[in-house]
Amino acid sequence: MSDKIARRRSKIHGNGVFATAPIKKGETVVRYTGRLLTHEVADDIYGGEDNGHTFLFILNDTYVIDGNVRGGIAKWINHGCAPNCEAFVIEDEGGDPKKDRVEIEALRNIAPGEELTYDYGITTDERITDAERALWACRCGAPNCTGTMLRSTRKGRSAA
Repeated sequence: MSDKIARRRSKIHGNGVFATAPIKKGETVVRYTGRLLTHEVADDIYGGEDNGHTFLFILNDTYVIDGNVRGGIAKWINHGCAPNCEAFVIEDEGGDPKKDRVEIEALRNIAPGEELTYDYGITTDERITDAERALWACRCGAPNCTGTMLRSTRKGRSAA
């Protein structure tokens, strides 16, 4: 699954994931892997670290995937406001939330050398402060870049 990608330095932020071979629209590119934690345990471990940079992926109502431990290359995929990929939670057919998984799929054809991005989908129902906007800054460079990875769900409020 991940034989068409590699980690490299990114112009967006630190490390990134780049196509090393053509990737077709709809193709599953990579699975997001790491240690499985309950939300409560993740909060205990990382709750005080509001640094805008984590490798936690919300899997379902009970669990998150912690890419900091046993995480694969997918943890290095950066956020983008005009993404070429999308992350999907695939629910376990047997209904076991521990067996749900996250797969990253191409939204369009991706050429070798292109950096992979997806919208992190970080939402809040609170007003986004200037400090939070700066902490969660987006540097994707897309023409429609909002400048932040955060999105407010409050009516009449925007993240930008």
